[in-house]
Amino acid sequence: MNTGELMNWQTFKEKLLQHPGLTLQFQYASDTWVDASYHITEIKQAPITSVDCGGKMNSWTEIIVQLWEPAESDGSRAMQVNKALSIIQLVEKALPLNPLATVKIEFGNSQFDTRQMYPGDVIVDGENLIIDLNPDFTQCKAISRGGSCGTNDKGEECCAPATAEAKPKVALVNLAANSSSCTPGSGCC
Repeated sequence: MNTGELMNWQTFKEKLLQHPGLTLQFQYASDTWVDASYHITEIKQAPITSVDCGGKMNSWTEIIVQLWEPAESDGSRAMQVNKALSIIQLVEKALPLNPLATVKIEFGNSQFDTRQMYPGDVIVDGENLIIDLNPDFTQCKAISRGGSCGTNDKGEECCAPATAEAKPKVALVNLAANSSSCTPGSGCC
């Protein structure tokens, strides 16, 4: 997986640690924020192992921070960064998190289907630390490493089953036909 431009867990935590007194906000669409009454319900560490269309095995780890927005807003301010850091500390006591893992934020509500998004820009705006969320994406790993997906340079499909190579035919000869065969009671068995 091409994770070079995506934020890792260590960087995500460092950004939070720089601003513990600010209010933590998440923007999931243009000028649309997760409601101030959100909760961080869990933090998941997901090791991923896959085989791509070029037959290459890939592995990486994701840390998924799940946000839950109650159906009814309680009208309070959004979570303070230091509260989020205390949740992270609690999680890391039970589950050591990979500092190089890719971070995703999982969120949805009645107007926005639940999905995993990548933290993008982290912006300080007055009393707010705003994490701008970018949509997840698909990619062809074979193409991104210079290979091909679909067809190779011979015009063969990379994902098609391999054709069996022609094997030489072997003539079967009945060696017992010209010699005496072993029959019950003959003493040869």
